[in-house]
Amino acid sequence: MERSELLSWLNSTLEPARFADYCPNGLQVEGANQITKIVTGVTASQALIAKAVQAKAQAILVHHGWFWRGEDPTVRGTRRQRLANVLTHDLNLIAYHLPLDAHPQYGNNVQLAKVLGLIAHLDEKGQPVTGGAKDLVWFGSPNEPLSLGQFVARTAQALGREPVVIGDPNAPCRRVAWCTGGAQGMFEAAIDAGVDLYITGEISEPQAHLARESGVAFMSAGHHATERYGVKALGQAIAERFDLEVSFFDIDNPA
Repeated sequence: MERSELLSWLNSTLEPARFADYCPNGLQVEGANQITKIVTGVTASQALIAKAVQAKAQAILVHHGWFWRGEDPTVRGTRRQRLANVLTHDLNLIAYHLPLDAHPQYGNNVQLAKVLGLIAHLDEKGQPVTGGAKDLVWFGSPNEPLSLGQFVARTAQALGREPVVIGDPNAPCRRVAWCTGGAQGMFEAAIDAGVDLYITGEISEPQAHLARESGVAFMSAGHHATERYGVKALGQAIAERFDLEVSFFDIDNPA
């Protein structure tokens, strides 16, 4: 298929114009016009680029692309190497950040909920109940009665890593808020909403104190680990809709 057709579908589906993001969404580096194979992954790292080259793909689709606000714009070091490899092999680099977090069908938040057995709360229009900055925090409940300790064990098994948790393992886990990735700064919005537990990918120094003082549990389950599922679901949708070969590669990242 032509690159323009794929980008048209992605942009109409994810609606990047609705978001004031920290990076460009959509096509970041132009490559081949005709696309038959796509490699997907969380981050446009050199390791993922190598997978795309090995697969003889024409496009890389990721959640974490390049050209972040505030970065040094000079092309040198690892940035030069990555860009050189993409250009040499005529690869399209396509990235969606906040639009992929928020999408109600393919987004990181909804896909993480499926993995962890969370049922999103819906408003009167049948849309997910959200809050926090840019309405990126979702609210819901576990699909069965669980204590915090039981839910932590479920999360560790589902994600394949032990999360960092601040809270009483015997406390009930009834109302949960979550936002994948580096959303520890939205913890206070979750506290104000009256949840029992807030889940995100990272923890910084203030969150431990806030959890202890508020009585609301905080879980850091991994930035990469919580954001593997959106781009994978989006890639599967592309494969089914356009009959393209789409391969997801999980490049391990302990962060």
